[in-house]
Amino acid sequence: MQLCVALDLPTRQQNLQLATKLAKHDIWLKVGFRTFIRDGQPFLEELKALNPGFKLFLDLKLYDIPNTMADAAEEIAQMGVEMFNVHASAGKKAMGAVMQRLEGFEKRPLVLAVTALTSFDYHTFKEIYGGDIEEKAAWFALQAYQAGCDGVVCSAYESRAVKRETDRKFLTLTPGIRPFGESSDDQKRVADIETARREMVDIVVVGRPVYKADDPAAVVEKILQAL
Repeated sequence: MQLCVALDLPTRQQNLQLATKLAKHDIWLKVGFRTFIRDGQPFLEELKALNPGFKLFLDLKLYDIPNTMADAAEEIAQMGVEMFNVHASAGKKAMGAVMQRLEGFEKRPLVLAVTALTSFDYHTFKEIYGGDIEEKAAWFALQAYQAGCDGVVCSAYESRAVKRETDRKFLTLTPGIRPFGESSDDQKRVADIETARREMVDIVVVGRPVYKADDPAAVVEKILQAL
């Protein structure tokens, strides 16, 4: 199981300060909407300058028509990030278009498909998607697997079902992890490290428990020891 720390702080400088404190670890760093829209590709380059061993996950959740998603995927691949994501609900054709476009890259990024946002509770998800989370998440994962994606973004509670429907090596990345039972905040389907391990999660994403800590580096050390 690998650790990914979310760089979700309000300013570029705060995110860089956090990354600097963690620079001795070759961990994943997640760069999301707010950070990327504000700071762009130069910020990704600054992170790599801090530690070339950082693995960057660009969390933009592409969702559009197939050709537009493929165009965006090609641009992302040229930025040198190690992983990005798309929405599985864009459909198998769109995911397939992304993967086909990336075939020409000697070293392409991993592509994960978002199944169900962890901010959804069961009622809200069913209201929008017309089905139960576990059932639909596994179905979305199968679509992503058949389209050639490398894995999915899901909650820990769907990870085992995803691997059962696809392949044990099909990656599952779980956001909203509260490593040692911290407050769930706006996330609904959160889990701790032990639950993630039991459910065969490959990459855990931790945000607030790290960047809100008085000593983020110490928290990351503790998480890595637990992993």
